[in-house]
Amino acid sequence: MKRLPMPVRPNWEEVAREHGFHFHRIDGELYWDESACYSFTLDEIEQGLEDPAQELADMCLDLVSEVVGDEYQLNRLGIPEMFHDLVRDSWQRNEPSLYGRFDFAFDGTGPAKLYEYNADTPTSVYEAAFFQWKWLEDMIASGHLPDSADQFNSIQERLIETFSTFQVPEVMHFASMAGSEEDRATVEYLRDCAMQAGLSTRQMLMEDIGTDSSGLFVDGDNQPIHWLFKLYPWEFMWEDSFAPNVVRCDTTFVEPPWKMVLSNKGLLPLLWERFEGHPNLLPAWFHDPDEPPPCDSYVVKPLLSREGANVHVVEDNREVYASGGMYGGRRYVGQALHMVPYVDGHGPVCGVWIVGNRACGLGIREDNGPITSDASRFVPHIILDERG
Repeated sequence: MKRLPMPVRPNWEEVAREHGFHFHRIDGELYWDESACYSFTLDEIEQGLEDPAQELADMCLDLVSEVVGDEYQLNRLGIPEMFHDLVRDSWQRNEPSLYGRFDFAFDGTGPAKLYEYNADTPTSVYEAAFFQWKWLEDMIASGHLPDSADQFNSIQERLIETFSTFQVPEVMHFASMAGSEEDRATVEYLRDCAMQAGLSTRQMLMEDIGTDSSGLFVDGDNQPIHWLFKLYPWEFMWEDSFAPNVVRCDTTFVEPPWKMVLSNKGLLPLLWERFEGHPNLLPAWFHDPDEPPPCDSYVVKPLLSREGANVHVVEDNREVYASGGMYGGRRYVGQALHMVPYVDGHGPVCGVWIVGNRACGLGIREDNGPITSDASRFVPHIILDERG
């Protein structure tokens, strides 16, 4: 695994705008960064990232099958009691999942280590699935990369294939919150994949979802929402005033309620309890500030948090870093400290995409600090053979 300097396409921002990638800068700072790329061998991808991600995805499903019927474990995960039956029933009905993303520390010199599983509302799928592939095609066409250059990237094909298995009777709604260009574009991209799969779709805002006289969900035209892809976390839904409607509605949600088991950091200690010593896992526990942790260097994360918020890094029993955010004051998990393996001064986190429970692609987020946030740069990757 190498970080290679690359020439920047002179018209890359125009290309981004033409393809709807309007958030290539965030708050004026560069988000998409093609001045470099990460180069892997095929073995590094297949044995170092793809195979471990697939094994972990299967392990996660085995864990869900154990947890959905266990009130104690659901409570450890902080899932409200009113949602317990919904979680169990959605699993028993085999409600489909679309996607998720495992975030790994990996530099090609040892086993990839799982930081967390973004199992409910992961973003950066458009960048990983489409725009970095467009970059690869352009770099090959311009002669800056050899014709043999490749990517670990069948994400878009897998999204379309997975959507084609959904038994949507009429219309599938796609919803995101107002005010986020990234969320809107992500939903727009996923909706396009669904349409390529032959589904009828409608895009809307979460704020425009209402209920009819029976308490069932409807869109702004008072049409029923039977299937809903929501880029809106489950932990937000259970705190909303319409939470009781979620429990009794007839909507099929993507991601499904059983994904609540996988979409919080409590997954990490549950995995460690069942697979202690697994080469791709880090020791993890439900953190009690009144009890000594099992090691001197560790990271504390809220049970429910996103984008690197409210994370505390402790080295030799001394806090050396803390991020702000809106998730403080809640329950936490601890995880043994495993710093991002810096490559030429840059800290990459390797996000392996799981679509329809199949590992199918890679997106890399890079930061100069110890925590990856929503503003961390997206850097493309390539696979070169030994002669590349």
